[in-house]
Amino acid sequence: MDIAVNAKFLTQRIEGIQRFALEISKELKRLRPEIRFVAPKGVLNKDIPQEFKVETYSGFKNQNIGLALYLKKTGTPLLINLTSIAPCLYKKQIVTIHDLSILEHPEWVSKNFFYFYKFLIPVIARNSLKIITPSNFSREKIIKILKIDPSRVEVVTNAVSKDFSPAVQKKDEIFFIKTAGGEKIRIQSNKYILTVSSLNPRKNLKRLVDAFNKLALKDIKLVIAGGGNILFSSKDNITGAKDTDNIIFSDYVEGNELVNLYRNALLFVYPSLYEGFGIPPLEAMACGCPVITSNITSLPETCGDAAFYVDPYNTDDIALGIHTLLNDSNLVNQLLNEGKERIKLFSWEKSARTILDIINNL
Repeated sequence: MDIAVNAKFLTQRIEGIQRFALEISKELKRLRPEIRFVAPKGVLNKDIPQEFKVETYSGFKNQNIGLALYLKKTGTPLLINLTSIAPCLYKKQIVTIHDLSILEHPEWVSKNFFYFYKFLIPVIARNSLKIITPSNFSREKIIKILKIDPSRVEVVTNAVSKDFSPAVQKKDEIFFIKTAGGEKIRIQSNKYILTVSSLNPRKNLKRLVDAFNKLALKDIKLVIAGGGNILFSSKDNITGAKDTDNIIFSDYVEGNELVNLYRNALLFVYPSLYEGFGIPPLEAMACGCPVITSNITSLPETCGDAAFYVDPYNTDDIALGIHTLLNDSNLVNQLLNEGKERIKLFSWEKSARTILDIINNL
């Protein structure tokens, strides 16, 4: 069977959804070398394995239309879409819907994007042979909200790259992190609390910052790794975040720099209001960092017994979670041990094989 992967994600910055697409693609290519990868011109990621041999197309303002026309000219392969965007009218395809947060919470995005998404997602869901999604939480939402036959929706989980692993030995060392403004700030190992996220309102950074400020911790910083500080000019402005040296908004981080941040943090806090899966908590576990996360949406399904749960809508509860883990070494050790076992449940190879099984069963 002729199979092509929609590799548009290679033209984008690698974040959660793009990480899923990239890691699954590596495994699919390893397991089925004949799989093709098709992307618009402008591949950004320089670490893409050369064996992908990406086919590129151009000449169309709407890249999804361009992709569909290109595929029809090159044999009409089965198209695998690993992000949430796919050609509307291409019938021979499998699509991935990571979550329905935009449909459930339009207040988190612009009106134009909401209406675009509201039109697009039901159309590609109807026009797909199968839908894959990373959690049972998202699967149930897709079936209910989009009114999809349950037999058409399959769970293919996220996982963690092998690059994420614990430090051989945690040392009290000084290192530098680049802020969103381009400045380099010196921080000390084991002297900061970490969160890794975009500045999307659903990531709940305002309550996290408020909880951190309430604790008034001495000599401990809050590092928000993700890049940019546009939130300061939005309606969800983070009160006090600009005025304290204890809160650092870092530039976009990836690779060894991100691994280093996880390894050297006291805690990882992820009080998200909505996740279809949630990769960062698993990355923290893999790096030997204790995790605090939300008790809602997919996060309990992802993290199991390996995280300390808080109510993300309650600032006091977030603060209490941080205070608890900072002062209970036995609980921290229990979470770290649970985390080591938890990450063994997830594998990019296993997820890629699940996709191949779905293809074989079509």
